[in-house]
Amino acid sequence: MNDYAGQHEVVSENMTSQITAELTRFVQELKQERKSHFHDGRKAQQNIETFWKQLEASKRRFERDCKEADRAQQYFEKMDADINVTKADVEKARQQAQTRHQMAEDSKGEYSSILQKFNHEQREHYHTHIPNIFQKIQEMEERRIVRIGECMKTYAEVDRQVIPIIGKCLDGITKAAESIDQKNDSQLVIEAFKSGFEPPGDIDFEDFTQPMKRTVSESSLSNSRWDGKSEPKPGSKSKGKLWPFIKKNKSPKQQKEPLSHRFNEFMTSKPKIHCFRSLKRGGGGPEDFSNLPPEQRRKKLQQKVDELNKDIQKEMDQRDALTKMKDVYIKNPQMGDAASVDHKLAELGQNMEKLRLEAQKFEGWLAEVEGRLPVRTEQTRRQSGMYDTQNTSAVNNCAQDRESPDGSYTEEQSQESEMKVPVTEFDDEFDDEEPLPTIGTCKALYTFEGQNEGTISVTEGEMLYVIEEDKGDGWTRIRRNEDEEGYVPTSYVEVYLDKNAKGAMTYI
Repeated sequence: MNDYAGQHEVVSENMTSQITAELTRFVQELKQERKSHFHDGRKAQQNIETFWKQLEASKRRFERDCKEADRAQQYFEKMDADINVTKADVEKARQQAQTRHQMAEDSKGEYSSILQKFNHEQREHYHTHIPNIFQKIQEMEERRIVRIGECMKTYAEVDRQVIPIIGKCLDGITKAAESIDQKNDSQLVIEAFKSGFEPPGDIDFEDFTQPMKRTVSESSLSNSRWDGKSEPKPGSKSKGKLWPFIKKNKSPKQQKEPLSHRFNEFMTSKPKIHCFRSLKRGGGGPEDFSNLPPEQRRKKLQQKVDELNKDIQKEMDQRDALTKMKDVYIKNPQMGDAASVDHKLAELGQNMEKLRLEAQKFEGWLAEVEGRLPVRTEQTRRQSGMYDTQNTSAVNNCAQDRESPDGSYTEEQSQESEMKVPVTEFDDEFDDEEPLPTIGTCKALYTFEGQNEGTISVTEGEMLYVIEEDKGDGWTRIRRNEDEEGYVPTSYVEVYLDKNAKGAMTYI
């Protein structure tokens, strides 16, 4: 696709240099030429109009002089026929008539001369000047049309030069599309978002056929109570007590959830997958890889710390080499100027300082992640596998035979009664459990219907107490009063943890 786009850029550049620039210059020349032709046309029109005005003026003057000559002649004849008029008045009228006749003759000659000039100019205007102007405009338009054809031909040549390469690019696009491996793409998603935890091991067989020699196995649920105290499971209740014996609300991540809740939690708490291309390139994501599961995040942070340490070592090697070179220059000035190395040494020192600060930052994140990750022994893996996989059909079938409605294991307790082992110690211990202290408050951003066991319903805008923060599973444990507590999705509430609480941090 990049090569395909590059060929279009080549076409654009060639069109700009070979067509657009030439056409811009040519259009400017045509504008000037067209302007000149229109100016000549207006000038010729003004010239013919001037001759026409002169002709009209001479014609009116000739007409006026002729009328005055006729009136003077009529006046002379009247005076000459009147016997009462003196001879001097008759002579005066005769001279006046002769003068008017002379003026009429002069006007006639002038009118005739101007008329001939106008006719000549009119013939030149309509048969020579105007046709020449239109001919020039026509030639200009023809040259414009020829230039357009040349530009189209040039474009065709420019496009023809890249057609073979574009064909190869299209063939490459087709080949790349045909080589898409959906299995590999889905595997990339799995590798990017897998938890990194190993599945639990097999549960040992417990032999109950010999009551006198029976010993509690390491994987039995009753013994898990003591192991849970020494190695608490993340997200479990205080003192590491296991949920099968708890009569209070259970963690919703140990219950089956409706598909709508799972989808809502996935959209609110999991990072979105935009495309496989981002996975191949490493993706966007936060700098501290907080969008990854704990184990994946630890691996990424460890990898980043190792890379920064390698970069620091490389910078130190360069600094040592330059330091030795500087010592050589100091001892032998003819080999080089020692001061020329100082700038590079200072630059290396700054780079090393930046890398050290960066490494310290990632090491801090790594220490935080390693502090949160549990020590997963074989026993905890078994317990995790036992309780976390109760959503599968096989385990559900088994659990239906052993689990009572309140969450206890009836079969095992009945066997314990036959062995005269007191079972009330667990109930008494959990009934007397002290309530967890509040570590902050929270405000419900949305209404949540807690339909599963272990969840609690909240309404938008409601203020509640936080007793257990999100352990990375997307759930926060809250309390409304002494008798109502449970889990809600972390994305549904805005949490304000107390600064004095241990490990408290404010987040949304």
